[in-house]
Amino acid sequence: MLNLPKNVWILTACLSLFMSLSVFMVFVAGIIGSTLAPLKSLATLPVATIVVGTAFSVIPAIRLMSIFGRKKVFLSSCIYTILLIILCIFSIINKSFYLFCFASFCLGGTVAVMQQFRFAAIESVEIELRPKATAVVLLGGLISAFLGTEIATLGKDYFDTDFVGSFVILSLLFMVAFILMYFFKPAEKFKQQIDGSKRSLIEITKQGSFIVAVSAATTGFVVMSFIMTATPVSMHIMDGYSLHHTKSVLQAHVIAMFLPSLFTAYIVKYLGLTRMMLLGVIFFFISVIIAYSSHALNSYWWSLVLLGLGWNFLFIGGTNLLPSSYNQNENEKFKVQSINDFLVFGFQAIAALSAGWFVFNFSWEVVLISVIPLLLLQLFVLLWWLKKNN
Repeated sequence: MLNLPKNVWILTACLSLFMSLSVFMVFVAGIIGSTLAPLKSLATLPVATIVVGTAFSVIPAIRLMSIFGRKKVFLSSCIYTILLIILCIFSIINKSFYLFCFASFCLGGTVAVMQQFRFAAIESVEIELRPKATAVVLLGGLISAFLGTEIATLGKDYFDTDFVGSFVILSLLFMVAFILMYFFKPAEKFKQQIDGSKRSLIEITKQGSFIVAVSAATTGFVVMSFIMTATPVSMHIMDGYSLHHTKSVLQAHVIAMFLPSLFTAYIVKYLGLTRMMLLGVIFFFISVIIAYSSHALNSYWWSLVLLGLGWNFLFIGGTNLLPSSYNQNENEKFKVQSINDFLVFGFQAIAALSAGWFVFNFSWEVVLISVIPLLLLQLFVLLWWLKKNN
């Protein structure tokens, strides 16, 4: 892994800082929402709006990159995020729930830009190094697992209003990200434009590789987001677990999302992408069974760890399979990446929006059971793809 270009390591460091925002918001936004929201069932709305904002921002973000290049958009997003963090602070101090939700929605733009780090890494290396580059960049998530939750608790009581200090520290991370990104040098081939694509979108999306790649990433994000968004509410608000216990479960989950990236390249080498994704679906099934069995702390912990492992295998598998759907024409990559991320985060937004409503109006168990049909569908798609390529 040490032979990877400097760009990959810069992207890894920046991803750890950018992703701290996502971990931070999942951890605190539902708790802040429960104190500001007019209805308890709206507590997870700030978490959901950041996902909705991501879905809305994906296509514009990629389009801007096709015009101005990745580096300028990456740098601009750092400044954009700092301004939105200030808006979050203002909304919390003034106890404005809907302004906080609006700021969260706009922060979805930051997450949309962050999702392009993995494609920037792929563009920085040769085809045979793509799984390794993707895995290394995603390792930045390991650092974010600690950064996002630790700054939330570290700065919680700095000021009279809870979590204001946490947001201040978060803004400092994006100042560091701006400095790091200054040294990023985008690949020359990235300067090609989307307008050079000759195939229609329908023709591209009919490919088996596209269908499997998108369905795997979408299933991974939807199931992970739906259960993860509901977890702090179920643990802290409904079951009465402390903030410390809730933090430890979320940290373990995020570590499990990214730690396997150390070994993913080897897993791909020996199992292949499809079998690795099948293993991810199996991890999801086991996660649901464990969580359904008990509300004990250990059940939450193991369930969320397996949830993270399942996401990693499906997401990395889908990310590395996707480029094969546009290898015939490099200029198609912006179009393909746009529709992929729009579908992934569009469906994730629906999952995040409904998670709070499900857990408050039904139960934690209903949240878990409701993902089973999607997992069965993804299992069928992967078995079909495996049979087709054997």
